[in-house]
Amino acid sequence: MCAQVVLAEDDEKQAELVRRYLERENHEVTVVHDGRSALEEVRRRQPQLLVLDVMLPGVDGLDVCRILRRESGIPVLMLTARTEEEDMLLGLDLGADDYMTKPFSPRELAARVRTLLRRSRPTATAEPDTLLRVGGVAVDPERHELFADGTKITCTPGEFRLIATMAARPHRVFTRAQLLEQLHGIDQYITTRTIDTHVLNLRKKIEPDPRKPIRLLTVYGVGYKLTDG
Repeated sequence: MCAQVVLAEDDEKQAELVRRYLERENHEVTVVHDGRSALEEVRRRQPQLLVLDVMLPGVDGLDVCRILRRESGIPVLMLTARTEEEDMLLGLDLGADDYMTKPFSPRELAARVRTLLRRSRPTATAEPDTLLRVGGVAVDPERHELFADGTKITCTPGEFRLIATMAARPHRVFTRAQLLEQLHGIDQYITTRTIDTHVLNLRKKIEPDPRKPIRLLTVYGVGYKLTDG
């Protein structure tokens, strides 16, 4: 799968290494070295993916992610030297779809990029009967679209994968481990708290009052379920 990728990395040697690996996958890569340039290139080129380092000069990667999430659902793979779980979850809370901690294998990064692109790729031949409706929430897995009360919702590929999984089996309780497997599979860097972060983000988007959810519910001690509340 070929795609346009913006790579925002201030370490020029690291950026060159990643660029070479992504170009071997036949991606078209634009490299920038600061946050402001990352925002400009994403807005100008409308790429299919942003690989984003956290520690960027000027506007840091977290702020770049925060700003872009107000504008689009572009998949974001975040690179970070921070190993604390809270730092990683903050990136997910701001809308990153996946993250890798440094040092990392460029081959693994290329594999993560393939996965994100595959999960975010829309299909143009959706039929009406592919729509999954659960109360006021509607999910179109083919077109990769989410609606709440008739309004189209912008969400990340990770958030979409989670809500689509639950919409396919409404009222079923999914454990965090089951949902995590749908999102990332077996991954040494991700924990089940990732799911909690995605759920909080989704509630902000699909619930009439995120503080009192009636659709995406917590089943204490077990996990989550999507209902027609």
